[in-house]
Amino acid sequence: MLMAHPTVLRNLIEQYEALRVLHAESGGEEARQRMDDVAYTLCVSTGTGDVDSALVAARHRLPGALPEDDSVLSS
Repeated sequence: MLMAHPTVLRNLIEQYEALRVLHAESGGEEARQRMDDVAYTLCVSTGTGDVDSALVAARHRLPGALPEDDSVLSS
């Protein structure tokens, strides 16, 4: 499986988190669609089937992440 570059993963995580806040605040359809698109890209980039797993997998692939670090699970 091809692995996304950590910079790409970090950017996707940041986009998803910003869109999640935007959607929570405004509830707009455009923000929701973009959030779904980024979630799909995260899933494909990490080889996972849902956005929560994709976020955990992406964070674990970032520089400085430790295998035993469960802090990525609190979001």
